[in-house]
Amino acid sequence: MDNKNYEKIKIKDLKIGMYVKLPSWLSHPFLKNEFIINNEKQISKIIASNISEVEVNIDKSVHLIDNIENISHGDVSDVKVMSTKKWEPEKLVSEEFKNIIKDKSIAKEKKSEAVYKTSIDMMDKLLQSPTTENIKAAKSGIADIVDYILSDRATSIYMLHITSHDFYTYTHSVNVGVLSTCVAQELYKGSDAHDMHELGAGFFLHDIGKTRISPEIINKPGRLSDDEMAKMRYHPYQGYKILEAANQLSEECKTIVMQHHEREDGTGYPLRLKGDEIHPYGRIGCISDIFDALTAERSYKSAMTPFDALNIMKGDMLHHFNKDIFTKFVLLFK
Repeated sequence: MDNKNYEKIKIKDLKIGMYVKLPSWLSHPFLKNEFIINNEKQISKIIASNISEVEVNIDKSVHLIDNIENISHGDVSDVKVMSTKKWEPEKLVSEEFKNIIKDKSIAKEKKSEAVYKTSIDMMDKLLQSPTTENIKAAKSGIADIVDYILSDRATSIYMLHITSHDFYTYTHSVNVGVLSTCVAQELYKGSDAHDMHELGAGFFLHDIGKTRISPEIINKPGRLSDDEMAKMRYHPYQGYKILEAANQLSEECKTIVMQHHEREDGTGYPLRLKGDEIHPYGRIGCISDIFDALTAERSYKSAMTPFDALNIMKGDMLHHFNKDIFTKFVLLFK
């Protein structure tokens, strides 16, 4: 951070359009420590967090005020500001993340929330700059997240119930990572035949290939055209190529990245695999991916509750899934 661009101001002086940097993730309810304030509700949330002052980036505030055309009337605490910043590996996994993971004095519920939010920050930075070094750094951070999820059942439950409902690729990546790791934990508990760190890496990085798809397609507010969908279907293979080039393509990562859009009835992509041609790891990723898409809020649809999403998956989409793994998935929410 370039401190000369920041000024500390009192909470009472906050205004819509300011680009703020908040203190530790433990002290506030937002998914990110830095964001543009775009409605009064966000200011009220900051006040309710009992934070006395924040840092404001003056340059970014002026730039964003000049260029934002539509101020949201909803609670959009994490307006996506596209960045060209090239994150260095040592900055990808923050010191705060490392300290939170190690700190045994933090209550599990509060710690889970902080781990989740710092995980989103890590994935956001990685997807902005998916270099070989950053992928390696992210996999190290993901291994710590997986160990935390696996530490006990209560931790898994906390992590499952704090997922955000926005649908940025970085948030979706973390949600699918958490969900899938919890399913794998239930499926493979008591077995040492599965590398949970590499499984977690595959689940968190399943959509890394989207970094090679046009942002206009990724962020389109509505149904994709046939041509756009054809391009979107390249992202599993692009993810494969990115991890291969980084020398980070374990069998687990390859399987999950390539198979998370395959369907049990053979209607998926990119290879139209069917039934037992799909590895259980790919089947887990498929279920988590669809569930998170259904429960996410998009510009063209409201978020479904987990109950409604599971009912739709069971009633209308069961032919897409392995029934035994889907049953394990449902039990996570009992």
